[in-house]
Parts: sequence; structure tokens; C-alpha cells
Amino acid sequence: MSTHVASLRDGPSVFENELGSISQLDTSSLPILSGLSIKRIVLGPGAIREPQWNVNANQIAYVTSGTVLVSMLGNADEFASFVVRTGQMYHVESGAIYHIENVGEEEAEIIAALRTSIPQHFSLQSSVSAMSNAVLGNTYDLAASAFDVFGRADASQIVRRDGAAVVPDTAGFPNAHLFDLDDQIAPLAYPYGQAKVARKQYWAALEDLSMYSLTIRESGMREPHWHPVTAEMGYVHRGHGRMTVLDPDGSLDTYLLEPGQVYFVPRAYPHHIEVLGDEDINFLIFFDQPTPGDIGYRATASAFSRGVLSASFGVPERDLPQFPFTPVDPLIVSRNNPIDRQH
Repeated sequence: MSTHVASLRDGPSVFENELGSISQLDTSSLPILSGLSIKRIVLGPGAIREPQWNVNANQIAYVTSGTVLVSMLGNADEFASFVVRTGQMYHVESGAIYHIENVGEEEAEIIAALRTSIPQHFSLQSSVSAMSNAVLGNTYDLAASAFDVFGRADASQIVRRDGAAVVPDTAGFPNAHLFDLDDQIAPLAYPYGQAKVARKQYWAALEDLSMYSLTIRESGMREPHWHPVTAEMGYVHRGHGRMTVLDPDGSLDTYLLEPGQVYFVPRAYPHHIEVLGDEDINFLIFFDQPTPGDIGYRATASAFSRGVLSASFGVPERDLPQFPFTPVDPLIVSRNNPIDRQH
């Protein structure tokens, strides 16, 4: 059993009713997580994720299906309301209160990453219920009796909307919290794969998170590499693959990946990904830095002299492979050889 991977789609839900569900992976369910956690939110037509706010983390989210309305109130009374469609992303600052509402006719699914391994939040309903009727009356300049209609039950997290959705006229305006990832021309594109990137260079709102939508075709492979100052948490959106991670104790962890699974690689751990089968694989890869970077095996072979490599590997210089000169790692390489058995 791998310590690096767990299922988000098939794991236990932290909340579920007839309107939708919320599942989560944090250190209690995937102990290797550090500085990151992930949620899957499913909303049926007419369902609302009630207003709530994250206590200890910024958040970025990708809508994998459906159309949702997001409204949020942030620091210094900054208000924003915008529609997020399939393939788009939104950003929520820690402490900003926000809601998510399915305004489409089909089920909506959202994959959200938080910049903490132990997420905490408050709900609007629970927070208001914690105050007495007299306190609420004073707050809103009303009689205490105006709040007799309020129950004091626990928040249900996902509630039903009465009537048709109301989308503000301003919801289509440009918004700093919204990012259209799928409409981006991939900055990193190869014949055997591509990466569309939500990082600070393209999305100024990001402070401590970023995401790559990485697609690898059957003819390609994500070369072995590591991230010097960045942890990596990936969600398998489509396809099947195999991943290998090298731990500092020298153990090699190789595991299969399928849709709905989440993997985590601590910073500076070498790892690689390859496709299994003849279908593409697509990952939503979240990082704990606004601009992630990596060091690849291919560029590393060009960084040192053949004499250094000969001595390091104990192989005569004349017998060393003819490593191609690589000043910049290509991210995805062509898979010219068949899939091998793991040693």
C-alpha cells in the first residue's frame, strides 16, 4: 500500500445529502500531506454550498463539470460575484466568506486545493446561530423577536435553492478571482503532451498556490525530476498512469493511478509519471508556491562534465551514453521505449 496516494472520489465523505457531497483528503486520511489538502465538492442542480470561510488557508478551485455562481465578501468589504464554467478556476483568500451555487442544469463538480494540510472553516449559519437573538437584534437594528424563526441546528453545508437561480448582471465582468485555464494557449506544448498553467505569472491573485493542468499522451512521459522548494499534490482527472517516487531512505514507491485519485510528493523528492494504455492522462497538479520550479534528470546530465559523471557512476567515460545537451528541461519527453517492468 503506497503512502503517497489515496482516492478522493471513492473515499469517505465529510458531508453528503440528496443535493450533493463534499469529500476531503487531509493529514488524517493521507498522512504524508504537508502544507496542502484537497476537496471534491459535488452540487446537484439547484444546490448551494452555504456561505462559509476558510480559517487558515487560501484556496484555488477548478470546475471539472457544470456551471457555478461564486459570490464572496473579502477583507475591507471587497465584494465579488462571478460565474465559473467547466475548465475555469477561482481563488478565495483565507477568511473571505463565499458561497458556491449550481446555476446550471447538470451536476457540478469542483476540485479545490487549500494551502494547509489541516483545513478549518466556519459556516455562516453556525456562526449566526452561535449568537443570541438579542445580540443579533442589536447587530441589525431589529427587535430580538425577529430572530425567533431561526433554528439553532448544525449547518447542513449543502442546501436547496428555492426558485430559479439569480445571476447578477455584473457576474460576467472581468474579475481578479476568476481564471480561464482551459481557454489558455498552453505555454508548454509538445507533440506528446502539454501543460496549461495557473501560476502568478498569468494570475496575479495567487500568493502561495498554483496549478498545472498536465496532459500526457501515450507517446510521452513526464521525465524524472524534483521540485527544490515546492511540494506537489496531483488529482487524476482522466486516464490511467504509473508513478514512481524515490524516498530519502532509498526506497522506491511505484503505484498505479486512476481517475479520482490524489498523490502527494514532498519537495525535492525525485518522481516521474507515464501513461498506461492508449488514452491520454490529465492531472490537475497543485503546488504550494505561486511559481513552481523543477530540476530534471535530462538537464542534470548536461550540468556536469563527462568526467564527473564517469566517476560518479563508475562507468568509463567512453562507455557513457551520449546524453543530449539540455540547457532547459523539456517537462515532457518522448517515450521511445516500451513500458518496462519496475526493478
